[in-house]
Formats: sequence, structure tokens, C-alpha cells
Amino acid sequence: MLEQTNKKPLVSCIIIFFNAGEKFFIEAIESIFAQTYDNWELFLADDGSTDESTSVALKYAQKYPEKVYYLEHEQHQNRGMSATRNLGIRHAKGEYIAFLDADDVWLPHKLEQQINIIDQYPEAAMLYGRTQFWFSWSADNPCRSIFSLAENEQDPMTITSIKFDQLIAPPTQLLLYLQDRNIYPCSCSMIVRSSTFKALGGFEEDFRNANEDMVFHSKVFLKYPVYVSSECWDRYRMHPDSYWRTAWREGKGREAEQVGRFKYLTWLEKYLVEQEIKNTLVWKKLNQAFFPYRHPRLFRLLKTIQYPFVLSRDIYRKARKMLNSALVEIR
Repeated sequence: MLEQTNKKPLVSCIIIFFNAGEKFFIEAIESIFAQTYDNWELFLADDGSTDESTSVALKYAQKYPEKVYYLEHEQHQNRGMSATRNLGIRHAKGEYIAFLDADDVWLPHKLEQQINIIDQYPEAAMLYGRTQFWFSWSADNPCRSIFSLAENEQDPMTITSIKFDQLIAPPTQLLLYLQDRNIYPCSCSMIVRSSTFKALGGFEEDFRNANEDMVFHSKVFLKYPVYVSSECWDRYRMHPDSYWRTAWREGKGREAEQVGRFKYLTWLEKYLVEQEIKNTLVWKKLNQAFFPYRHPRLFRLLKTIQYPFVLSRDIYRKARKMLNSALVEIR
């Protein structure tokens, strides 16, 4: 058992869960107990589970009453990921907040090393590192074929177009988000100052099951510096029953991605107006990101035009005419 301290917990750890089962959920919780840094509190936030995961959470809360806390929505409702993350945030007492999904795990030095880094950068609202895509938890993981991993390739790291081990000024990472560049930090990788949540209002509850992290990151990236580390502190479990794997297995993956991105862009447009953001580059990148959705036929045509000089004159003139009519929207 971890030694308890009387001082205010510095890190509030939040695991949200919905029908998380037992095995993965327990592994996630135990990875927090295995941290080399023990000045933490843990909130297990139940999004209306109907399986044994509620019982698992209650047992931990009963066993460690000064360390682990069980939370649920009124009448055990299912309200989605954003509302459940906000439930944990409202109860958090730590100076920092860190999230772990119920099927992922932290590596033992995560909290210790992240606290050491972010304390050196008081202007940083958030810190995140690389994430390991964890295929090897299962010897015959079917997700390997989905991602076309080589036979000798085990657990690749996330790839990012951001330079590591430095503070990134706003709105640099938001601009890359809008270009759909590889800078998507996993929720289990980040640690955030609690003051950041108070300033930004937490997660947007209209995003129930997907892209809620992207929306929150965008709010941070727009206004605050963020430290990006080359270290890996977490494992993102690749398994066939996750939200996105299920969507792809049912043949709905690409549609879900496109619908989700359009919803995200629509929210961001409204948010920029509400925040009275005048940055012309942000607006330009947003309009460019909207282009495939607002002009789908033109976008499909232009995708085929890699080398205009090989096109017939008629096709090229048609493309130019269509482009000119929409050009104002992407300037």
C-alpha cells in the first residue's frame, strides 16, 4: 500500500469508464498505483456502466478511501466522455490534472518526470509526450493486420511534425491541427494545469464519444504555450473493441472520421467567433480545412490534378473556373 500524505494532492488522476470490463480496467488503475511519484489522488468517473466495472471502481474506492474516489452522474446516467471528464475535473483538488483511459496504462515514471518538466516551465498550460501504440499486449492481436505492421514491428510510437523538447507558442499547434498534420496527443499522455481548465471551461459536452480531446486541445493551442516532450510515458492499447476499431470493422470508420472532423471544424468556427479571434492565419487555415466539405466536387477534381500540364485544356479550364469561384473562401 502506498504511504498516504496529509498535504493537498498535487496531481489529480482521472479515469473515465463505461462498461470497461475488469481486466483492462484493473491494469489501468494498477499502473497509477505503480507510479514512482505517489502524491496523487484518483477519481474513477463512471459514465453509467452496466457491467462489472462499476463494482471494480467501488472496491478500489472502499479499499483506499483517502486516495481513490468513485464518481457517477445523477441517477447513474450515461452522458458521454466530455461530461464524464468534466465530472472528474470538478472534484479534482490537485494543481495538475492527468487523464488515463480505462483500457490504457501509464509507465511508472510518468508523473514524476512530467512534474519535473512542467515545473520548469510555469508558462506552459499543458505538457504531453509521445505515446506507444501497444499491440504486443496480445500475441495474436488482430489489429496488427489493420495497421499493416511488419512481422518484426512491435509497438510503434506516435509520429509528430512538432519538434520535441521545447515550448510551442500559440497558435502553432492549432494551425497544424487544421492542416491535419500528425500532432494529435493522446489524452493519457498529457498533464494539464488545473488553472487551464478553469480558464477554458473544460471539455465541450456536445462531443460525447469522439474528438472531445481534439476540441479541448484546440482551446489550449489557440491561447497558451504547450511543452512537447520526446519521452514516452504511456501505452495506448490497440484492441478490436475500441470505439474507432468497432466503427472501421462495421464499415463506418471513414464516414465517422469525416463526420467527426466536420463537426469539429464547425465547432471551431463558432468558437473563434465567440472568442473574437482576429488572427488571419488561423481563419485561413480553417477555411482551407473546410474546403473539402463545402466544395466536395471541386475538391475531388483538384485531387486528381497533380500536374496541370498533363491535363487537357478543357479539364484545366474547368478546374480553374471552379477554383476561382471558391478562392475567396480559402484566402
